[in-house]
Amino acid sequence: MQELAAYWGLFAVSFLAATILPAQSEIGLAALLLTEAYSVALLVAVASVGNTLGAVANWGLGRGIEQFRDRKWFPASASQLDQATGWYRRYGRWSLLMSWAPFIGDPLTLAAGILREPLLTFVLLVAVAKTVRYVTVVAVTSNFI
Repeated sequence: MQELAAYWGLFAVSFLAATILPAQSEIGLAALLLTEAYSVALLVAVASVGNTLGAVANWGLGRGIEQFRDRKWFPASASQLDQATGWYRRYGRWSLLMSWAPFIGDPLTLAAGILREPLLTFVLLVAVAKTVRYVTVVAVTSNFI
């Protein structure tokens, strides 16, 4: 039961980390890795799926939320969204490979929704980016084990 709770917790923090809510999924993954009690492949899969689905939530928000961009509660500042939209227009869908990056990743996924990136393309590129990030966390953390 504790093992299942750990995986669900990692999924939740990974999902939240990809949305507007502040969360550090890398720390959660690293902490679980350091215990050596869980499957590394399953941890990476759970974190990647959670984080990718969180990005899909941003994409969905982007599909209908731009009309509210000047509201206080909007998930990205106007400058972040303008920067992300500019990147997205300049580099196209390939900019989604930067969706893992702090500060620009979440606005990029929102911009992809606003600019109507097809969901399948979005999911494939974002999943690659998020998974590579978590594999990198595993590689860095394994130096401490």
